[in-house]
Amino acid sequence: MNVTDSNVAICFKDSSGNEKDCLHATVTAAASSSLSQRSSGIHPGSDFHVALGQLTGSSSCFVDATVTDLNNNPVLTTKMRMFDHQSAMSLTLHDIATDRSLAVSVHVDDVELHRWNLTKGQTSYKDVTGCRFSGLVYEPDTVACGSASSAVTCNASAVLSISPCGAQQHCKGDGQCVMNTPCTVTGPAVIDFSGHLSFIQNRCAYTLMSLPGLQLMATFQERRRKDVSFLDQVILRLDGPAVDFYLVHGGKVQMNNTFLDLDSSPQTRHGVELSKSKAGVTAKVSLSNFQATVFFDGTTAQIYMKGAASTQGLCVNSSSSLSEVKLPEFSSSSCEMQDTEAADSRINCTTMTERCNLLKEAPFTSCHSVIDPEPYITACSDTLCKYPALDGLRCQFLEAYTRDCSLLTNDTLEGWRSKASCSPPQGFCQDVFCSAHEFCGEDISGLPRCLCRAGFASKYRSTGALGDPTVCSENSASVSLAACLLVEKGINHSTLHLNEQNCGGQMDEETHMVTFSFNNSKPCGAVVLAGNNRISYKNTIKTSNSTTSSPIFRHDPVDIDFSCFYSQPNLKTIPLKIKGGQAMQQILSGSWNYSLSLGMFANPACTQPLDLSGGIQTDQTIYMSMDTDGLDGNIITLVVESCFATNSNNKNSDLRYDLVKNGCGNPGDSSVKVVDNGKGGTVLAFQMFSFKGSNGGIFLNCKMKLCLKNDSKCQPKCRGRQRGRRSRSLMPSYEDENPIHFTVSWS
Repeated sequence: MNVTDSNVAICFKDSSGNEKDCLHATVTAAASSSLSQRSSGIHPGSDFHVALGQLTGSSSCFVDATVTDLNNNPVLTTKMRMFDHQSAMSLTLHDIATDRSLAVSVHVDDVELHRWNLTKGQTSYKDVTGCRFSGLVYEPDTVACGSASSAVTCNASAVLSISPCGAQQHCKGDGQCVMNTPCTVTGPAVIDFSGHLSFIQNRCAYTLMSLPGLQLMATFQERRRKDVSFLDQVILRLDGPAVDFYLVHGGKVQMNNTFLDLDSSPQTRHGVELSKSKAGVTAKVSLSNFQATVFFDGTTAQIYMKGAASTQGLCVNSSSSLSEVKLPEFSSSSCEMQDTEAADSRINCTTMTERCNLLKEAPFTSCHSVIDPEPYITACSDTLCKYPALDGLRCQFLEAYTRDCSLLTNDTLEGWRSKASCSPPQGFCQDVFCSAHEFCGEDISGLPRCLCRAGFASKYRSTGALGDPTVCSENSASVSLAACLLVEKGINHSTLHLNEQNCGGQMDEETHMVTFSFNNSKPCGAVVLAGNNRISYKNTIKTSNSTTSSPIFRHDPVDIDFSCFYSQPNLKTIPLKIKGGQAMQQILSGSWNYSLSLGMFANPACTQPLDLSGGIQTDQTIYMSMDTDGLDGNIITLVVESCFATNSNNKNSDLRYDLVKNGCGNPGDSSVKVVDNGKGGTVLAFQMFSFKGSNGGIFLNCKMKLCLKNDSKCQPKCRGRQRGRRSRSLMPSYEDENPIHFTVSWS
């Protein structure tokens, strides 16, 4: 204890005699001091315990330090007591002191820990409990790092405990044992907790981390090239409630089958804290002995662990056997197939490597002692030397390193963006929904759009197509174009239509396929063509001329023809035994199907089926209806080219009688009539007969064809025979030319 020129110092010395812990005060009237140790026990309920409620034990003695004036009157008195692991002191500034108030400070190793103001005539009680470890002092209720590999805890009662970190952990500034570095998955690269690097070269799903109660998984998909895979989504699976959280592109989170509406305010679902910012989405999971934080911005996932937990997966060991951590549940059967593509001649690998090496320079150097930049540099150069630096990829690896550095050191590496010409995260693809065969990237104008994955697009690009082949069914025709293929050409699907401008395409909100269609009731300007032994309906997908006032196009005009056709009936004859009754033949054309039906009736309207049970008189008139189902009777008619009878099922029989030749009834038989039924079909009327010298039945062999009703060349020209026509409305136009075979092409 020392008093010099009113400066009072009360210090405890270490074993070497160095003054370590000191109480300092400036007392105007101080002249001398005294120090003594006295035995005087106190227990809970004493003035000390009342003033300091956190004291729990008893004290058997105290150290008394008194500062006196020139007349040996006490000016300042301190009493220091030990209460088991706790310590406290009382300070009294006596009435005789000339100072009305007094400042007292406590220093440890020349570092001020406390500063108190005393008031004349009052006694103050102060808790000076603390823990000391490796030359450092820790206040109660403090958790800190005693070293890089251990955490120090000084509890409320000043009980000191040391907790060594795990083999793959280090102590962070707040005293938590964490993995050596965050696990970072960016593009095709996986940098595990130990800083080891590996690449995923296929399109499978893998376990990143597996812990009791939590599994963290990731899926990989190709983007612009088939030979480079990118992280596509992150999946958090909770074992307890059996809930899956999908962190996907666009800043979206899906819980099982439901998309969540997130913002910057944290939401907790099944114990998972979720939030969203312009940079990306964050999920925090806290279980009994650890906390996992996952950040995902659509391209990079960073997994940060607190607490010790036994884990397995690529984040623990990126060199793990992929077959052991593969997830068949989220992987296709062909996901391990590795594609190859020719090198992109536009990529300058030297320039890209120089860019990646920016991580070796300031300001990144300030973080080198914490995170080794080499895995990030290797991941950056390996990717950018074979994949174009688009869709934010030129800054992606620098961004990942900076974020990892900030997680461990709170150092934001100020100035790195200006040096690397990287803009702050702006949520480039946030709230952009893409289908499974798409990814979000930059279109030709630099805007975020859904682009085709290379594997999906390859089957179209090889033929220059923009979508799938024509679908012809039930007298309707449709073509589906891929919206992402249109985006590649700079085409907005809403500007496309069929021959009639009000017939636009309909986009499927899930698949992003744009479908254009027409049918008999809504032909949308379809053109009917006759030729090549078929009748075709053709339409054209084209660019609207009225969507812009500009006199120029930013892309080639769209002109995509597609069609469906009816094939002519098969050239083989259709035998029908008179003793039968009714027959039907299904015509399976290359595109549209229709049916031919033949029936025997007793009346011209063909409403009374012929009763064959009692036989047929030779002079009885028979009405044979030949009709179609599946054709548009307003446009197409069925014409009977020929029809002849034989006495056997062999059409080359010696006995033959012609009923219809060249589409007209036998001029030598007045009973034969060929009539258009007005529905696109034909009725053949004739009187029953029999062959001389034959007791067998009669077999009819008829040959038919399809004709456009307004095609005079196809319709038979019979003397005195007229075929009725029906009125029509909203019908397609006609052209006499060869049809376009249902192809879709880019022109």
